[in-house]
Amino acid sequence: MNMRRYVAKDMRECLRQIREAQGPDAVIVSTRRVEGGVEVVAAMDFDLAPTDLAPAVPAADAVAEREAAADLAAIATHVDTPAVNADMQAELRSLRQLLESQLATLAWNDLTRRAPVQAEVLRELTQLGLASDLAASIVADLPARLDLARAQHRARAILTHKLPVAEDRWLSRGGRVAIVGPTGVGKSTAIAKLAARRVLEKGPQGLALISTDSVRFGAQEQIQNLGRLLGVPAYAVDHPRELEQLLGKLEGTQLVLIDTAGTGQRDPRLAAKLAALAGAHRDLEVALVLAASSQAGAAEEVIARFAAVRLAACIVTKIDEAASLGGTLSALIRAHLPIVWVSEGQRIPEDLVPARAHQLVVRAVTLAERSRATADEDLLQRRFGGFAHALA
Repeated sequence: MNMRRYVAKDMRECLRQIREAQGPDAVIVSTRRVEGGVEVVAAMDFDLAPTDLAPAVPAADAVAEREAAADLAAIATHVDTPAVNADMQAELRSLRQLLESQLATLAWNDLTRRAPVQAEVLRELTQLGLASDLAASIVADLPARLDLARAQHRARAILTHKLPVAEDRWLSRGGRVAIVGPTGVGKSTAIAKLAARRVLEKGPQGLALISTDSVRFGAQEQIQNLGRLLGVPAYAVDHPRELEQLLGKLEGTQLVLIDTAGTGQRDPRLAAKLAALAGAHRDLEVALVLAASSQAGAAEEVIARFAAVRLAACIVTKIDEAASLGGTLSALIRAHLPIVWVSEGQRIPEDLVPARAHQLVVRAVTLAERSRATADEDLLQRRFGGFAHALA
């Protein structure tokens, strides 16, 4: 076996040297970072059965992409996974990660040169906290040859159009609405605001409140106290069968608001609880309460878990506590879950307002500016290197 050691400033240069010195049949034995660059050990006559482990390589400029992808494919085709020890596999994974990182850097730098306006809009959307695929799709929809100010304005308009919102139908037309969500997102406060707004607009007639929360101490007493303050009937039930029977007795009531116990999105009993709730009445609608202060990943997980029952709408709460809105908006756009109400603060009912897409986008921009959110070059390269050719 003929082994040689190569040192260069980057992996691309090492691969070029290997190809020139040992040809396309060389096999990578090891890679490591050294002062001033990388070190690669390559071998010839490495007797292993061939298999195709060449990874998909993100786009860079055309020449760099073709050369790097060809080099990696030629080297990797001589590795048989079952025969290679753990160290070899780790080295190959390291090589792939390094190569992909360098190609992403090349692609992003190329995009900033060829399409600086698009790159700057991607930076702003990242500062809002939007998911990378959503930001890329917005920039891909921008008309060509816009100046930066018009491109930013159009990008916000596209985001506004993508954001699902719906007009309230509960306070105007009635229904049976169960308010669900994790613990601490403000479900009980949201119900209090909805009930108070309904009484102010139409009076206490035709409204009833129900609490199924027998877990949180004082929760059922809280809903009954609210009922007394508003002059509307309030009930407490402990089991799904009791809820079904009570809803049957309230058929003539125009609007019934149901407060539920907070349940963590990872609770293994969540799906069964939601199914039992949804089965309590044929016309029952389920509305998710989502805290804007949640992290993006948590918001997506909450929506996915509570979607075990078909969600009719969403109430976004705690906007006043959020440092960023982009993650929450991204999760709602991906789930196509319409926002009906937005809540911030504790005032009842003043701090509950109908959802307006353009207002939410403006609020997201304001929060990003207030918090001085930044997106450094490394983050942008990692997020958008793979999108660069499609965006330019």
